[in-house]
Amino acid sequence: MRVDSSAKRLLFSTVRVDTVLDDGSEGSGTAFVVRHSTRRGAADFVVTNRHLVEGVRDGALVFTQARRGFPLLGQRFELRIEQFPAAWYLHPDASVDLAIAPLAPLREAAAAQGVELYVEAIDSRLAPDGAAWDGLDALEEVLFVGYPNGVWDQVNLMPILRRGSTATPPALDFEGRRQFLIDAAVYPGSSGSPVFIERGERRVTRRDGARDLLFAGVVSAVFFREETRQVVPLPVPASHRELGVGTEMIDLGLVLKSDLVLDLLRLYLRRWRA
Repeated sequence: MRVDSSAKRLLFSTVRVDTVLDDGSEGSGTAFVVRHSTRRGAADFVVTNRHLVEGVRDGALVFTQARRGFPLLGQRFELRIEQFPAAWYLHPDASVDLAIAPLAPLREAAAAQGVELYVEAIDSRLAPDGAAWDGLDALEEVLFVGYPNGVWDQVNLMPILRRGSTATPPALDFEGRRQFLIDAAVYPGSSGSPVFIERGERRVTRRDGARDLLFAGVVSAVFFREETRQVVPLPVPASHRELGVGTEMIDLGLVLKSDLVLDLLRLYLRRWRA
């Protein structure tokens, strides 16, 4: 398969996260790679949810191997990270469900074992600016990529592409926070999935006019109907074992806006390059 389209590149932008929690239970989730450019150059970062990092006893990231810059489909490389939570930089606001880690040390660890990683990084310039958010309609088509219920193509190491739509106007901050809702099937394992708004033929002001996708945000939570019939948003669990008896997902996902990812990248770079 030639990686010659935006959709195909998305298949290699995500990284599967496999974890063992402190209580011994296993889970899976999604991370993805963002390339952020500054005047000092570009750097790649792995992005995921902080709730996939905290309380983890053992963690691993699963990549596709490469040879001379081309993907080796089905050639898996599992990079186990000691002291998994310590490898991540968490957003200083504990209410923001984001964590990042620089990709360079992971590439170096793989290279030390003779392995080249194949990753298609998402350009952070695809994140909408203020004018782009304002130019979006109340109802937009969305695409997100990840490992729902831990499902993936284990032979070819491909994640699952899913579609949905915005459920609240993306230009507005749902409940006064930098987030919006999507009407889509968000399941355990979808945590950390990157979310894109598909532009179609309609032009929207944005930082990069060359692509047809806007990097809109990151899946963080899903709405549940509990036994009390109350509907509440909760972090997307890493496995079904974390779901309480009597809870039912109602196919509404909460997406943290990509602005928050950019903020976290800037905070990290300011701290480590000061």
